[in-house]
Amino acid sequence: MRRVSVFGATGSVGENTLDLIARRGDCQVVALSGGRNVARLAELARAHRAELAITAHEECHAELKSALAGSGIEVAAGAAALIEAASRPADWVMSAIVGAAGLAPGFAALAQGGVLALANKESLVSAGALLKAEAARHGATILPVDSEHSAVFQALVGEDIAAVEKVTLTASGGGLRDWPLEQLARATPADAGQHPNWAMGQRITIDSASMFNKAMEVIEAREFFGLAPAQIEVLIHPQSLVHALVGFRDGAVMAHLGAPDMRHPIGYALNWPQRAPLPVARLDLAQAARLDFHLPDPVRYPALGLAWQVMETGGSAGAVFNAAREAALDAFIGGQIGFLDMARLVSLTLESFARSDDISREPASLGEVLETDKEARRRAAALVGALPRCGAV
Repeated sequence: MRRVSVFGATGSVGENTLDLIARRGDCQVVALSGGRNVARLAELARAHRAELAITAHEECHAELKSALAGSGIEVAAGAAALIEAASRPADWVMSAIVGAAGLAPGFAALAQGGVLALANKESLVSAGALLKAEAARHGATILPVDSEHSAVFQALVGEDIAAVEKVTLTASGGGLRDWPLEQLARATPADAGQHPNWAMGQRITIDSASMFNKAMEVIEAREFFGLAPAQIEVLIHPQSLVHALVGFRDGAVMAHLGAPDMRHPIGYALNWPQRAPLPVARLDLAQAARLDFHLPDPVRYPALGLAWQVMETGGSAGAVFNAAREAALDAFIGGQIGFLDMARLVSLTLESFARSDDISREPASLGEVLETDKEARRRAAALVGALPRCGAV
């Protein structure tokens, strides 16, 4: 029996993961974690007969314990409980906690020497070198779950990374891709929270509209595959059928295509190194009829350009970038800043570190990364009040 844990079980990635785990029929669920949606977490824990259910919020402990009374399922709460749960023996762990909160559980899971299916973008962006070193130290395997990185990973099977000239990550362009530029400054969280192709949570959908998610994925690609910044490009692809392309030195280009369904990359990571049947729509190119691509407009998507700035700086710049991004997203959702102000706030936070700190130095530990994260959030929050509201473009 394969022992599996899912951290971030109540999110879209977690729910899809559990659907595929149930279809396999050969897995014992060790731990499931969630946030404030305690009722759903309890429902999933019962349905999948988990050994342990953890809510990230200590104040939700009593509610979760009550919801699971009589089930025999162990209940825990808080950040320390998440790390302890990730330290329990498991062969395969899904890391789908949103934000920097997913870093420590991911590191703890690697110590088991199994497979870490990585959907938490922040891990590689904030602590890529440390995460890979931890995996190597314990003989663990990190598999990408983002659709773009899974696509690149699959295109590279049997290939020499030294033969790669360019990796192209595709982007839908988000829910505001067809808005006139002059209207973007007035976009609300509700406007940015609508995605044309994917069903995702509010935060990742807004990140898609601003292209912050793609900026994160660019940095992830560099860290995961050891690419130079100049080897990575982004193309807007409205249909979301081509997830990534890999160009080789002989002129060949490998493209990974599939219907926009997160069960594709999740299923690949769950069944790796084999392929198993998945309950996903099969691609019908005749019905699709066309595949469109164009370069992203740097004025429309200022966040994207920050990714190359971060990669060129190196060191702790990724941790600063991610923390400031999360703070900016919180401020936008809270109505403190406008849509275009998010990129300005992240840029100003990076500038504040460039003036006073050597962020090009590689962090020596996860603790140092988390301290940088905390300080970057503090500076970003302080900058919110001083940031002039963005007017029309």
